Amino acid sequence: MTQNPQLFSFLSTDQAATDPLQLAYQNRQSDVQVEGSGRVSRLLADDNKGSRHQRFLLALPSGQTLLIAHNIDLAPRIDGLKVGDTVAFYGEYEWNDKGGVVHWTHHDPRGRHPGGWLKHNGRLYQ
Repeated sequence: MTQNPQLFSFLSTDQAATDPLQLAYQNRQSDVQVEGSGRVSRLLADDNKGSRHQRFLLALPSGQTLLIAHNIDLAPRIDGLKVGDTVAFYGEYEWNDKGGVVHWTHHDPRGRHPGGWLKHNGRLYQ
């Protein structure tokens, strides 16, 4: 895949060293609360095993690809989401060799975990 420089602004070495998401990926860390935004590069089928999750891939400004797994049993689905849309996120990062996964992008009904969210077209999903 060729990257369009108009779509991505790559982090400098100094910025990458202080970006928690970039550091978590580089250090193979999981269970890290992260916040960021990216462009939707691919829409995936919902995961309907157990709790249902809306899934899509984000291309981050760093060039990293990130899977978003948004629990649609606890938070509203992002209807009308399209490739190329920008989505901001706050949730828990889990490392994998493909760039990682962010989940817990919703409130915790038990109040034991930090509440996460997604933001698309000015609307907050939590």
